[in-house]
Amino acid sequence: MLNDNRETCLVYQMYALMVCLCLGMTARAAVPYQSPAQFNAQVPMEKAATPEQTAALLSRYPNADILLFPEDRQQPIRMTEALPQPWIERGPVRRFQGQAQPGEFYCFQIGLFAARASVSDIRIEVTDLRDSSGQTLSAESLRCFNLGGTDWLGRPFEKVVSAAQGTVQALWFGVQIPQTAQRGLYRGTVVIKPEPSLAWAQVDLDLTVSGAVLTDHGESDLWRHARLRWLDSTLGLDSEVTAPYTPMRVSEHTVTCLGRTLVFNETALPEHLISHVSHTGDSLGSTQTEILSGPVALKIETDQGLVTWRSSTPYVDRQAPGEVQWQSQSLSPNFQLTVQAHMEYDGHVAFRMTVQARHRVTVRDIRLEIPFRREIARYMMGMGQKGGTRPKAFQWQWDVTKHQDSVWIGDVHAGVQCKLLGPDYSRPLVNIYYANKPLNLPDAWHNSGKGGCSLSEVDDHTVLLKSFSGARTLEAGQSLHFDFDLLLTPVKPIDARAHWRDRYYHNGNGASLPTWLNAAKDGGASIINIHHGNDLNPFINYPFHAQTVQDLTAYIKSVHAAGLKAKVYYTVRELTNHMTELWALRSLGDEVFIAGAGNDERTIINPSGADPWLQTHVRTNYVPAWRHAFSSGQYKGHVDAAIVTNGMSRWHNYYVEGLQWLLKNLEIDGIYIDDVAYDRKVMQRVRKIFDRNRPGSLIDVHSWNHFNARAGFASCANLYMEHFPYIDSLWFGEGFNYNESPDYWLVEISGIPFGLMGQMLQGGGNPWRGMVYGMSTRLPWSGNPSAIWRFWDEFSIQETQMIGYWTPDCPVNTDHKDVLATVYRGKDSTLISMASWADKAVDCRLSVDWDQLGLDRDQVTFYAPPIEDFQPTRLWNVNEAIPIDPGRGWLLVVDTKKRSRPAAQ
Repeated sequence: MLNDNRETCLVYQMYALMVCLCLGMTARAAVPYQSPAQFNAQVPMEKAATPEQTAALLSRYPNADILLFPEDRQQPIRMTEALPQPWIERGPVRRFQGQAQPGEFYCFQIGLFAARASVSDIRIEVTDLRDSSGQTLSAESLRCFNLGGTDWLGRPFEKVVSAAQGTVQALWFGVQIPQTAQRGLYRGTVVIKPEPSLAWAQVDLDLTVSGAVLTDHGESDLWRHARLRWLDSTLGLDSEVTAPYTPMRVSEHTVTCLGRTLVFNETALPEHLISHVSHTGDSLGSTQTEILSGPVALKIETDQGLVTWRSSTPYVDRQAPGEVQWQSQSLSPNFQLTVQAHMEYDGHVAFRMTVQARHRVTVRDIRLEIPFRREIARYMMGMGQKGGTRPKAFQWQWDVTKHQDSVWIGDVHAGVQCKLLGPDYSRPLVNIYYANKPLNLPDAWHNSGKGGCSLSEVDDHTVLLKSFSGARTLEAGQSLHFDFDLLLTPVKPIDARAHWRDRYYHNGNGASLPTWLNAAKDGGASIINIHHGNDLNPFINYPFHAQTVQDLTAYIKSVHAAGLKAKVYYTVRELTNHMTELWALRSLGDEVFIAGAGNDERTIINPSGADPWLQTHVRTNYVPAWRHAFSSGQYKGHVDAAIVTNGMSRWHNYYVEGLQWLLKNLEIDGIYIDDVAYDRKVMQRVRKIFDRNRPGSLIDVHSWNHFNARAGFASCANLYMEHFPYIDSLWFGEGFNYNESPDYWLVEISGIPFGLMGQMLQGGGNPWRGMVYGMSTRLPWSGNPSAIWRFWDEFSIQETQMIGYWTPDCPVNTDHKDVLATVYRGKDSTLISMASWADKAVDCRLSVDWDQLGLDRDQVTFYAPPIEDFQPTRLWNVNEAIPIDPGRGWLLVVDTKKRSRPAAQ
């Protein structure tokens, strides 16, 4: 298979067959998943040569700076710190012989051993591959993934590949074979030129194309590694809009997206931000709510006072259905200000502001000022402030130990998130891994610790947010980048009907797999979320093994036959050690996997160190993550030992392509995301893939409460707000305190101010308080909401309009400040949800606007229907006081039906 020597070639073919069997593969298709013993065994490529063997090998090649060892894709190069034994036995190889099929994306490796000097970089030259008749496989169709590719935004990039003396660097190559390629032997050459000025080496490629055409590039067979082509995918990167959004509109300086309008002034910064969302958050109409009390401004203060700008006429330089871009330049005697703005159809606006000094100048401050209308700046969340009622004054400064760079201010029907960043922004890690990759503090805003934010009530009309940077001296020609993003909220109208319809069965709490479907149906669920760590979806974030695909496909078909939807756990925060492409991704350095202390790393999940498999096989430069040991089922004896990924990488391109593959081959109905470890642009692509392949698919996001030192004291709703335009529901979450105040519930947990609704988790939540925000739990993971779901159907809650206590014209109010009421107004009847935050039992009377409800107070009563584990039957006249225990409440039906007071009352 390799080498020009026939005897060595035969030995190597036997070795390759042995590895195939060890890996549980054949040359054509995957077999049922290998046993734990097979998976755990060290393969020959992990058996290190001794120093004496390495020295003996080098003595045979005295003039070589590097040695090359081409390898088939089925024998991934695993070690970097030593040569593997098989290479000692056969030596470096000049010729590689591979077997491909028409249409295949064919992958292979070349192992580079830095024999006598460290390699600081490499260049690779590839010739065309030609057959005997002159047919050509173009050199342009061959790529080396280690040297660069296409990032998650579609931008080409290059990488430096280095290797310390005495180490191995695996180079992974892929070549696209056209479906129309003529069968036969194609020959070419790969030349590797190491720096600095070391002797180059080459490998001759013999690639035989034969067999049937592969219409899927070979992606259905994991052993081919053909899915590595997904790393450079641009799938979903376009300017088209996703549902429910509409194409953007521009009229002079006015830009409009769904439910929101921005008007920019001569500096290209916002002069008006307007919401068209109703106070109830569920509709768009003629309502126009101005958020600002004045224009947003960048202000520069010197000893002479505030700089006055002379601005050019701003202009729109790009307009498409999903995006609008405009810019302007402003001048003063000492400064030039360039503002470029890019707004997208989801209400996200990126401002890139460059301040350039025209002369050497000292400033007292450079700051961004956003003046909010005081009646709109009702709530606040972010920069260390828990979500809830806005404080009268607030002060914050940058701190790398805190995952804090943004703040949201507003009301339920109108608000703005502002995020400060710099040109070197790199998305931090989330959850307990924040410290492994914290914020890059933006130089212009941070200014060596002088920068921060303040919030104050300027007068009766204005609440002013100042993002200041402090004093500094700029040299002539020096530029500073004061970048910031705005997100206008709500990001979309609430789809309450979908919320009442979508009821989750989330497998867990010891429920065995065979019981899931019947338990979901009997309990009233409409969606089954298939978590990882079970026989259906065993390995975290990698539902692609043949056995997994077979089992998931059959199960999803049974779910569909029962009239339910099925979604799978699929995200990117960590990746299983059972993924086929593990070693190829490891060869990319810290591009996909975050760098770490390897076997010496300690985490909350792995306080005593990584799983033995990782310590044996991976060893260095990784951070261990989730670990699940299978004690029963078809994966008994296996351990799913995951590795933490980097914040953003090409893996997200693979992830998007993988999602499309799951939609087409498994017909999943959506995904469950446990913390979002990618940015809004990837989520936007995910939504497009769903809309274009399986409309009606759902995305729900869950998060553990990040407001603690390990996660950087971040508010989850603020952290993930950029994703809210594209998701369908929230599940917040472990660690959330449901004894917090109502305003915390509203802002941090419910999703309502942002156009979403959700469910409760921690300890089953509080069902009485939850119903004030339309929230239940998930079956069976966080309780049993079946009784409340049945009541929803009996009352036809999906036909009502939710009017929360937070709306200015809520038709029902209580006479106690710690008891709140939300109304579900129907055509002939109304449901009142009451809940108490009082610390003791209270008696409470309701004040009702009967005209708003369309009911005659003399003809109705307050009826509490029996709901298991929620409330007993009760009946009150409309003028009676209603007793409420602390932390509890009532669901009261208000209609004209005649009922008798229960004897127990």
